[in-house]
Amino acid sequence: MCAGAAMSVAAMLGLALAMMALAALPSSSVLLVVACSLRGGRRHGLAAALGIVIGDLLFVGLAIGGVAALAQAMGAVFIVVKVAAALLLLSVGLRLLLSSRAGRSQALPAVPGSLCTSAIAGLVVTLADVKAVVFYASLLPLFVDMQSVLPGDVLAIAAITVAAVGGVKLLYVLLAQRLVQGLPVIAKRGEAAAGVGLIAASGVLLLKD
Repeated sequence: MCAGAAMSVAAMLGLALAMMALAALPSSSVLLVVACSLRGGRRHGLAAALGIVIGDLLFVGLAIGGVAALAQAMGAVFIVVKVAAALLLLSVGLRLLLSSRAGRSQALPAVPGSLCTSAIAGLVVTLADVKAVVFYASLLPLFVDMQSVLPGDVLAIAAITVAAVGGVKLLYVLLAQRLVQGLPVIAKRGEAAAGVGLIAASGVLLLKD
């Protein structure tokens, strides 16, 4: 147990397992990490994963601070973020489809073009789902008394979020890279599949309440 923390080791382990299970579920963030890894390499996949982790940390911070309702009230702000995220997913998806058809020798530039862009993409896609704040506000009380959160608890939850969410996304990065190195033909088909998935995810994101 961390110094100045009320969470038990069992509670920390339970929270970590819950976050890992949820981070592993197919989602737009998973598709983005895979897409960045396939087209930009491991570093781009890791950068996208970093952006996703930062977004989750922001949501966890809002949930711990008891301002989940405030985040929901800022609907107009998050609508802009949602539209931006949908357009980003659509852009990356279309580029993946085009490059998969063009062939490796005529491939388009890596998607995205810079590590910073990859990280921002991960952050924006994560922030587009503002309801995640409400989810964390509902999840955390199962493992820690939110009325008496201590500094050690905050540090523990932050560390668990980084390790659980970041660790799962890292596995997706490594799997994508193994696919590229070992089975380039299937990896090319994977690019097309990821492109279709991202295009579909952009539509779903826009339609979500």
